Amino acid sequence: METAYFEMHSNNLDRTMPIKVYGHAGKPVLFIPCQNGRFFDFENFRMADTFAPWIDGGKCMVFAIDTIDAETWSREDGNPYDRIRLHERWIDYITREAVPFIRDYANMKNGWDGFPGIMSFGCSTGAFHAMNLYLRFPDLFDRCMALSGVYNSSFFLGDYMDDVVYKNSPNDYMAGFPADHPFIAEYNRHKAVACTGRGAWEEPWSTECLDRRFHELGINVWVDYWGPDVNHDWPWWYKMAAYFLPYLLDGQ
Repeated sequence: METAYFEMHSNNLDRTMPIKVYGHAGKPVLFIPCQNGRFFDFENFRMADTFAPWIDGGKCMVFAIDTIDAETWSREDGNPYDRIRLHERWIDYITREAVPFIRDYANMKNGWDGFPGIMSFGCSTGAFHAMNLYLRFPDLFDRCMALSGVYNSSFFLGDYMDDVVYKNSPNDYMAGFPADHPFIAEYNRHKAVACTGRGAWEEPWSTECLDRRFHELGINVWVDYWGPDVNHDWPWWYKMAAYFLPYLLDGQ
């Protein structure tokens, strides 16, 4: 498996941010680690082994990045006003700095003139981030695989709400999403998966809430519920990823 490691200074975060790339060609996939995770979790937790057939076959390239969750969603002693604004700067880092890098690198490796879009992917809190990016930026992300996510800001911030929290809380902003929003047509040209188990440490209620709203708005997302034996842990995420990747990468 071809790999490459890069570091870039982020003006939005005023720090150096790493990106590790797995693969030589194919659909660009942005991997967002679990809560407080690091870019190397894709490899260290062996998700790279699950992706290996598609990476080695030139179907996808994975770009693994860092979160700053420990300073934002996880920081219980911090001011939520400041925490969510730092998170929004991380969103800006992804959309304004990481995405252009991914676009240029994927175009160079694939010999593309255009750019078909990125697949966002994550498990647990990474799934929350992946779905949020997919829903907020359909011009950048045209695929999503969100496994075992919770899509409510209240899970992290309690009762605190302001305009920046709202636009980072999928179940909240989708509840207020107008039925004639132009993004809906874009979503329906794309492909997304949200999957959750019903076993230990899973929170299927949040996926169910998002699922209902997708149905009300006519948004085509493959929402799948696995059984009570399916726990919130890596062995199940390997199985989920291997199950959904052929659908998401078909035609890419």
